Amino acid sequence: MMHSLADKAKGFLLNPVETFQKSKTDETGAVFTYFAVLLLFNAVLSALVVALGFGGMEKISGMSFGLAFPVMVFFMVFIGGFICTLIFAAWLHLWVYLFGGRKGIMQTIKAILYGNTPRLLFGWIPFVGIFFALWSLVLSILGIREYQELSTGKLILVVVIAVVIPVVVLILVAAYFITSFMTTTALPFPSGNPIPPLNS
Repeated sequence: MMHSLADKAKGFLLNPVETFQKSKTDETGAVFTYFAVLLLFNAVLSALVVALGFGGMEKISGMSFGLAFPVMVFFMVFIGGFICTLIFAAWLHLWVYLFGGRKGIMQTIKAILYGNTPRLLFGWIPFVGIFFALWSLVLSILGIREYQELSTGKLILVVVIAVVIPVVVLILVAAYFITSFMTTTALPFPSGNPIPPLNS
């Protein structure tokens, strides 16, 4: 099983279009198993990186974290990553459907889970993880194109809309809370009469 998972991961990295085509009829259980194994790998290495970097973090912050933070990172990456990926896939499928994708939500989810291969394998590496996340986004677009049979142009528009809307909403919400905080916080005034009396 691990050998087949490794071969599939290698295929998505080196020959993604052909691998997506070969994986088009994969069972749901096999898809989620593949994603779970890679996500577990990513969570373990992410926690390990955090644990190894604790010495420097403690010196900078002056606080002692112990093993609690790496454990928390592990569960955040593993459980949080699983939930967030499914939510994003469902949100993206809404726009895929509106733009003509009629092959079912599982095909979109499958493309997203398989497309995350570079991020899950290498996204834990400090400083360069963002590049693998972008690579995964490109692979997800290729996967949705193959599974939903939509044009690349439509899919780029779908992804832009699906990403831009949440970002704009978050910016507006943050701006609202910042503005509310600034307008409701009273400025301190000095006690007594701040204006000295005029000499008659």
